Amino acid sequence: MKRLGVRAALAERFAAVRIIIGRAIKPVSDWWFAPAPAERLAAVRIIVGTFALAWILIRIREGYAVAQLPAENFRPTGVVRLLESPLPPALALAISIATAVLMAAFVVGFRFRLLAPFAAIALLWTLTYRNSWGMIFHTENLLVLHVMALACSPAADAWAVDRKPAQPAAIGYGWVLKLMIALTAATYVLAGIAKLRIAGMDWIDGEQLRNQIAVDNLRKALLGDLIAPLATQFLEHPAGFIVFSVMTLVLEFGAPIALVGPRLARLWALAAWGFHVGVVLLMNIWFLYPLCGVAYVAMLRAERPGMWFLGWWRRRRGMPAA
Repeated sequence: MKRLGVRAALAERFAAVRIIIGRAIKPVSDWWFAPAPAERLAAVRIIVGTFALAWILIRIREGYAVAQLPAENFRPTGVVRLLESPLPPALALAISIATAVLMAAFVVGFRFRLLAPFAAIALLWTLTYRNSWGMIFHTENLLVLHVMALACSPAADAWAVDRKPAQPAAIGYGWVLKLMIALTAATYVLAGIAKLRIAGMDWIDGEQLRNQIAVDNLRKALLGDLIAPLATQFLEHPAGFIVFSVMTLVLEFGAPIALVGPRLARLWALAAWGFHVGVVLLMNIWFLYPLCGVAYVAMLRAERPGMWFLGWWRRRRGMPAA
């Protein structure tokens, strides 16, 4: 009887703890799984997938040329460390072409649940393999992470060539968008941490940033490349770089504010886009994924242009509204 009493007491306490934990987790769960239209996630899939497809197609020729370099130039990184020696150039080209085909299927939503994970893996491999032949392009990391997040989600429940599902996804569509925003914020926070690890709080005085911009533009001038359009003008005013340095850290460490709400997310995205425009003007370095705005599309009502177009098309055809 005594044992039964102890067990009952423990079970009661355990049940109480479960209730407390459940009450604490519920607000977070409700926020993370807040509903979003299936069309919004589909629009994000189409926009991000189209960028990834274009990126692969543009770089196929370059990737094939790089794959023909001598083997001693091969420095495997990331998942490509599985290889001890480079692939035959023809095989590397075939993988790039297959990646483009898979990404095309990703964009149109063809057999998405089956092919989308393969598209994400192929994109990771193809871009990493290219980076194993020289400079590592960290600017591609966020693109790959976004494609991976979409590939593991019900992003083809709308605006896909396959038949629409009979019922909406059980866990909704908003969590994927929040995951993409969180991944975006994490990359900016890590960039801020890297700056402080390299320069410490000395970064704030602006001298580190000014030297970096000066050296980068000097290298471009010596190699015959175009220097940034505003570099020489701003380098003559060192005090301005204090403002730039502080604003950079505020933007990067403040990135998680994008998770608070859609309005703050859009304001932060606009500031981040302006930051990348500034990088172009001062260093002539182009981070195309954020510059095109695609990196921030999960923070926007991305479905609106598509919905407007579909409405216009139905009216033009005399079809009833959806």
